[in-house]
Amino acid sequence: MLSYRHAFHAGNHADVLKHFIEVLLLRHLAQKDKPFWFIDTHAGAGCYELDSGYAAQNAEYKSGIALLWERDDLPAPLADYVALVKRINPDGQLKLYPGSPLVALELLREQDRMRLFELHPADSEILQRNFAGHVSQVLVQAADGFGALKSLLPPPSRRALVLIDPPYEDKLDYQRVVSALREGLKRFAGGMYAVWYPQLQRAEARQLPENLKQLPVRIWLNVTLSVQAPSEDGFGMYGSGVFIINPPWLLHDELQEVLPYLVKVLGVKVPGQDSGAGFTLKYQENCSIGLI
Repeated sequence: MLSYRHAFHAGNHADVLKHFIEVLLLRHLAQKDKPFWFIDTHAGAGCYELDSGYAAQNAEYKSGIALLWERDDLPAPLADYVALVKRINPDGQLKLYPGSPLVALELLREQDRMRLFELHPADSEILQRNFAGHVSQVLVQAADGFGALKSLLPPPSRRALVLIDPPYEDKLDYQRVVSALREGLKRFAGGMYAVWYPQLQRAEARQLPENLKQLPVRIWLNVTLSVQAPSEDGFGMYGSGVFIINPPWLLHDELQEVLPYLVKVLGVKVPGQDSGAGFTLKYQENCSIGLI
């Protein structure tokens, strides 16, 4: 299916969670001098104009990044992410929102590399243009990231963050995520993997985190941010989650600091009643499972 365009949702609450965590993970990788790779299996267009085109139609950013834009009480880890978005908007006006590839580019060092995949022909072309000046570090391919991932693992540096963020419009994407990870872990068990997923009432979405927990990994962390209660009609995304394999050991504490703040600021306000906004944060280290 090639109908999905992330521009419709750019900068919303799900992007805030995903990209805030991406910044934390890349910061941790950059603490060592040794190079690392960033691999994005579903990279999108790379950057989005918020005041025109698809993003302006639903203006979902107004319930996401825009609510953080002028806050002066941001927790330090969240302030780092917001400062990055502000660097993309040097005039101080929120007009552009960086997708995960541009977030990563802001944090890559000279020795690091990035590999981006996008199958949608229009977004792939835009992605190519956005990164045309970075060919020494960045390789962009118009390809299915699920299928291409295994050919890159393990990377030469043996250090990488793999972001898996498909549209999930096709319910088979839920199965493809698990299959791609299972295959990737056979080649690169020590890699860091982050899977973004929507909170929906459909069975596949609810089951995905449980299926990911069954993979043969020693350490995982699962975080969700709900901005409202599920709708009575069963439709619509009410939050999102990120499942991380081999997370940095400080990540849990950093998220524990920031998630209550995100619930307070991004949670849908319902006068006189509980909105249903909230978060979960679960971590497990299974010493009985060895690396593959």
